[in-house]
Amino acid sequence: MIRVLLADDQLLVRAGFRALLDAQGDIEVVGEAADGHEALGLVRELRPDVVLMDIRMPRLDGLAATREITSEQTLATVKVVMLTTFELDEYVFEAIRAGACGFLVKDTEPDELLRAVRAVVDGDALLSPGVTRRLIAEFAARSKEPAADGALAELTEREREVMALVGIGLSNDEIARRLVVSPLTAKTHVSRAMVKLGARDRAQLVVLAYESGLVRPGWLG
Repeated sequence: MIRVLLADDQLLVRAGFRALLDAQGDIEVVGEAADGHEALGLVRELRPDVVLMDIRMPRLDGLAATREITSEQTLATVKVVMLTTFELDEYVFEAIRAGACGFLVKDTEPDELLRAVRAVVDGDALLSPGVTRRLIAEFAARSKEPAADGALAELTEREREVMALVGIGLSNDEIARRLVVSPLTAKTHVSRAMVKLGARDRAQLVVLAYESGLVRPGWLG
């Protein structure tokens, strides 16, 4: 059973998500929070598998709450997915830097929301398919200048290649087709790169790909 915590200051949003998620045989909503402080307390108490976290909330916003969650070693298994009203929310890239597994727009299709919850539990990053490449380009363009790529020294040539493809928004299946390998092989390369770089999840590989200069803004290959 996948245990989900909902954090949003809009009651109707929480009610809608709860109705959809609780109707699934493998998903259970274990709690609801109306602000970041409440969300943080419930995460520490309930240890959910996934937190659907609104970016803009009173008292403590979702971004600050996410930083708190991802900085606590005891909460390392908790996956945070940010919720935003706008596709190009200015805080989305910063949320991923803070450790969120990805984001969803609030008006996402029900099937996509369900896939998202299951995907992050399986260790995949979540960047809404319809806006992934656009968002990566938008926020990478605003990010700091690429650092020296010394941090990538431990990666093999193939792992660098795979990381670059992750950076431009390709899924494991797309990477597999591009490199003419199996999806399992592509996933293995992604996982090894994450371990070597100490990345919490796939989303942070995107950030590292840009910060290292491995991928540059506007390169959407």
